[in-house]
Amino acid sequence: MENAQELSPHLKCDVELELTGPNVGTLNKWAADALRALADRLERGEFEDGFSDAKDNDGKKIGSIYVDYSETNF
Repeated sequence: MENAQELSPHLKCDVELELTGPNVGTLNKWAADALRALADRLERGEFEDGFSDAKDNDGKKIGSIYVDYSETNF
């Protein structure tokens, strides 16, 4: 096929967290822990397209992650 362009996988990922705590250092640690947990889940392929809850270590919702898989040509 002439001028056929190869498609490449594309990922859009947005994370929003909202935390309240005793001090900035603690908030930073909690956010980092949540982001590491989300990264592990993302790497294992546990998310489908759309929004999913982000939870803390106690299972309380602290935000959301949006994942959109598509294909694009570069």
